[in-house]
Amino acid sequence: MDLRFTPEQDRFRAEARAWLEANVPSASKGTGPLPSLDTAAGFEAHRAWERAMFEAGWSVVSWPREYGGRGAGLFEWLIFEEEYYRAGAPTRVGQNGIFLLAPTLFEFGTDEQKARYLPAMASGEEVWCQGWSEPDAGSDLAAIRSRATPSPKHGDAWVLNGQKTWCSRGAFAQWIFGLFRTDPEAERHRGLTYFLVRMDSPGVTVRPIAQLDGETGFAEVFFEDVEVPAAQVLGQVGEGWKVAMATAGSERGLSLRSPARYTEAAARLVELYRRRAQGDGHPDPGRAGRCADDVARAVIDAEAYRLHTYWTATRVLSGAGVGPEASMNKLFWSETDLLVHSTALALLGEEAEMLDEDGRPPPWLDGFLFALAGPIYAGTNEIQRNVVAERVLGLPRG
Repeated sequence: MDLRFTPEQDRFRAEARAWLEANVPSASKGTGPLPSLDTAAGFEAHRAWERAMFEAGWSVVSWPREYGGRGAGLFEWLIFEEEYYRAGAPTRVGQNGIFLLAPTLFEFGTDEQKARYLPAMASGEEVWCQGWSEPDAGSDLAAIRSRATPSPKHGDAWVLNGQKTWCSRGAFAQWIFGLFRTDPEAERHRGLTYFLVRMDSPGVTVRPIAQLDGETGFAEVFFEDVEVPAAQVLGQVGEGWKVAMATAGSERGLSLRSPARYTEAAARLVELYRRRAQGDGHPDPGRAGRCADDVARAVIDAEAYRLHTYWTATRVLSGAGVGPEASMNKLFWSETDLLVHSTALALLGEEAEMLDEDGRPPPWLDGFLFALAGPIYAGTNEIQRNVVAERVLGLPRG
C-alpha cells in the first residue's frame, strides 16, 4: 500500500477544501450550524445542504457523472471525507441512501432503477430509511416476519404486510428499503426479497420514536396491504438475503463510517486534553494526567482505522471484496467512537453535563450518547464477534 497521494489527488483535495471552507454552514458566516436533522426544520435544512453539494458536484464524488457524481475514485472519496470532517460539515441526512443503498443499487439494480433513484438520492430530493429490524428480529435478521404476497389485482405487483422498527430518518424520509418474506415455507435465510417502497404509499403508517433527547430520529413503520410494483424489487425475488448482505457490507465496511470521522474526533480530544493539562479554559492537570493513556489510545486507534481503511480500499481497487472482514471494521469503529467520547467526558468531568442555552447537551455529551448505539446498530457487536470467529478465523460454532 502506497500512502503517497498523486499530484492529481492533491489538487482534488485542495479544490474540495476550498469549496467546503467557503460553503459549509457556520456561525461565523451567519448560516449555521444547522438545526438537528432529527427535527422537521433540521431535516429540511440538511436536504437543502445536500442540494447545494449536489449542484456543485460534491455530493457523491465517486459516482459516475450520469448519476450526479464526478467519476472520481475510491481514494478521492476518502480524501473528500477527510476534508468534509475537517471543515465540520453537517451530518449527511441522505447517508442511508448514499452510503448503504446506492452501492447495492450499483451491484444489483437495473439500469432503469439506477437512473430513477440515484440522482434523486444524491440531490437530497429523496431521502431513504432502512426497513430491516422488526420487534422480534433485530440482529437476527433472518427471523423477520413481514411478508409479501402476489397482488390479487395486478399480476406484476406485490402486497406487503408487517412492521419495521428503529428506522433511522424514518419520521421524515420519502422512501424505505427493506426485506420481506416472499416464501414463508423457505428456510430462514431463503425466501426473502428486497423491496423499495414509497413512504406515502397507501397502507403505510409511520409512528415516530423519540430518542433520549426527545427528537424523532427513528420511526416504526407499519405496512397494511401496501401494493408495490415489481419494478421496485431490487435483485431477484427470493434472493433478498444476498442483496441485504451487500448492503450490510457497506454499512459495516467502507461506506458508512469513513475514518475521517474518528481522526477528527481524536484531534479534538487531543486539543481538549491540552487545554485541561496546560491551563486554557478550566485547567485540571490531575484529571488530564489520569486520562493521558486513554487519549493516546484513542489517537492510535483512530489512525489505525484510517490506515486499515486505505488498505481495504487498495484491495477493493485490485478486485477483492470486503467480505466478512467488514465485521472487524464495525467492531473497531464502534468501540473507537466510544473510547474517544468517554475519554472526553472523563476530561470534562461534571462540566460535560451542562446543557446549552437551548437545553441541549454539549457536543461531547451528545456524541457520547450517539456512540452508545454504535455497538448495537449495523448488527450488534456480539453478533459481529461471532462472524469474525467463524468466517474470518475459522473457529467452530459455539
